[in-house]
Amino acid sequence: MLLSTTITPSVSTNQHASNMIKNLSPQPNMNPNELETLFNIMESISNDQNWRTSYPNPCQQTSSWLGIECKKTNLDDIYHVTRLDFGTHPNPTCMKTATFPSLIFQLPNLESVFFIQCFTHTQTKITFQENSTTILPSSTLQQLSLRSNPALIDTIPPQISSLKSLQILTLSQNNLFGRIPEQIFTLNSLVHLDISYNNLTGNIPNQLGNLRNLVGLDLSYNSFTGPIPDTIGYLTTLQKLDLSANSFTGKIPETIIELCSLNFLALSNNKLSGNFPKGLNKLQGLQYFLMDDNPMYIKLPKEFSQLQKLQELRLAGSGYSGEIPSSYSQLLNLTTLSLQNNRLTGEIPVEFTRFSHMYHLNLSRNMLSGVVPFNSSFLKGLGRNLDLSGNPGLCLDQHEGDNGIYLGVVNVCGSKNSSSSTSSITMPLKNKSKASCGVFRFLFVLCVLLWLCCIL
Repeated sequence: MLLSTTITPSVSTNQHASNMIKNLSPQPNMNPNELETLFNIMESISNDQNWRTSYPNPCQQTSSWLGIECKKTNLDDIYHVTRLDFGTHPNPTCMKTATFPSLIFQLPNLESVFFIQCFTHTQTKITFQENSTTILPSSTLQQLSLRSNPALIDTIPPQISSLKSLQILTLSQNNLFGRIPEQIFTLNSLVHLDISYNNLTGNIPNQLGNLRNLVGLDLSYNSFTGPIPDTIGYLTTLQKLDLSANSFTGKIPETIIELCSLNFLALSNNKLSGNFPKGLNKLQGLQYFLMDDNPMYIKLPKEFSQLQKLQELRLAGSGYSGEIPSSYSQLLNLTTLSLQNNRLTGEIPVEFTRFSHMYHLNLSRNMLSGVVPFNSSFLKGLGRNLDLSGNPGLCLDQHEGDNGIYLGVVNVCGSKNSSSSTSSITMPLKNKSKASCGVFRFLFVLCVLLWLCCIL
């Protein structure tokens, strides 16, 4: 018994010492090849740390850095890198000589990778290793995001189409140029595609319609030309469509009315013209419609009044003519209505006083006339967010005259300076009265002279 009691503590002590040694020594909980690939990536991107010595086991919770995520798989009992974030604090920052690391595609379980404000000095491009066998149709990469990288140049590589599991592709605010490779439109798993704010050119291929799972599509602020393809109507799950700030021509395709899930549509700053598609009222989920600065030169479509969920309607600078439909007053959720810099005539619909949620109303630089129908509470509620300037025919009721300073309406209805219909009637009458007084004076003087002649 004594022997057994003396032996037991020594065994326990030895095990405790062994465990301490294990904890002090870095134990590989990753595949060595994957770990080496990770260190090579980090050393080519960031010099924030000596990554090998500071984080010998980057997938251990006690040794991992911000910007890395790891998971165990069912196939083995070791950790694999699943996410990497670079470029913005607190994630690893990128050194000035950083270039795009094609090695990321050799991380076998990588699901998401972000490069945000990373490539800012040394010009680089998205590259794939030649003859690489690591990119397979079963690739695990679901999200590839490169945003705000001014030194990222060249064309979008067609090899991206090898990433068959890709769901989110963001290549915005870079310096990419050229056409969109048609191979991109074979990525059937894509849910979001954002290639905005680049220097991309050419037409949008009809193959766009293959991306049937798209929820968000942003091609804005590029130099795309030609028509919007009719195949866009196949993207029936689309909720956000932004094609603004390009050079698209022709009409809005009729098929756009098939996008019944759409809640955001931006077509501003293009060269679109012609009538709107028939059946526009089918877009019942639409909350934002932005279509400023297009050469439309038509009357405002009444169909907008049937889109009850509209919150913002922007149709400025597009040559719209005729009267503002009073039926727009049915858009009770409207917070922004921008109709400035058009050729609109007639009066402001008195029904617009119903806009209880209106925050920004701009009707400036048109040819509107008549009395401004808004009362003091409406005018004060919008304040400087209401602009009626550049409409010489508009006038304010005498009780609201003080509000005209910031509205841009200088005329008070019935005043001498008013160019409204009421003043145009009174002004000629005043001129006639002055002429009549002159005639009476002349006749009076003539009578006096004749009377004097008779006496003499």
